Amino acid sequence: MTVSEDKFTRQTLLDVQGLTPSLFTLRTTRDAGFRFRAGQFVRLGVEKADGTQVWRAYSLVSAPHDEFLEFFSIVVPGGEFTSELSRLRAGDSLLVERQATGYLTLDRFVDGRDLWLLGSGTGIAPFLSILQDFEVWQRFERIVLVYSARTRAELAYQPMIAGFAGLEHLAEFAHKLTYLPVVTREPAAGCLGARITELLDSGDLERAAGLQLTPEDSRVMICGNPQMIDDIRQRLKARGLNLSLTRRPGQVAVENYW
Repeated sequence: MTVSEDKFTRQTLLDVQGLTPSLFTLRTTRDAGFRFRAGQFVRLGVEKADGTQVWRAYSLVSAPHDEFLEFFSIVVPGGEFTSELSRLRAGDSLLVERQATGYLTLDRFVDGRDLWLLGSGTGIAPFLSILQDFEVWQRFERIVLVYSARTRAELAYQPMIAGFAGLEHLAEFAHKLTYLPVVTREPAAGCLGARITELLDSGDLERAAGLQLTPEDSRVMICGNPQMIDDIRQRLKARGLNLSLTRRPGQVAVENYW
């Protein structure tokens, strides 16, 4: 697939960091005219040796005010896009579409007291952007970040998450955040040890957060693979928490993330 030149800009990779054999982060320059809301995604493109382009959508990890763009990726075995992307190094070019999109943004909710951010794998990305945006700290009384990975090594961005409390502009709001890491395939001290769906069924998630999920007070964002999202949505719907639509405001917003 080839996209018209006027639809994207060519950005330079500033840094590529491998976290595990299958996970890596990349940071690029940012076009002066590029705008996005925290929680949105943008399509990235790589050019193959034969001159063709391959495109995939990626949520932005970086904050709307950052001078760079950052993304979090998994290497899909045999994947046409990620196999090309994972070979790039600092100084190489990456194509970035001019228009960001996506609805995993705070304006999906018209009200709410508590915000739950439920992410698995690289689905943590949009929540990191949201947590760097001052609006979320002002708007909600409690924020619960639930980050599920298979192993402790796959829990990325731990220094960033731990660092929110130390940021000067968040000093008076840091107490609002409860971070619940989840590791599903090995014992990990300080982490919950079951899938998010199981933690919802048992009540352990709410006990760990010290907070109840209710239609009146809770607003929930979910980002991960489609099956994980469907399973969680079914459980939330049974408790009266419904998808938030333009024509019908609700309590849940989702983003499929592969």
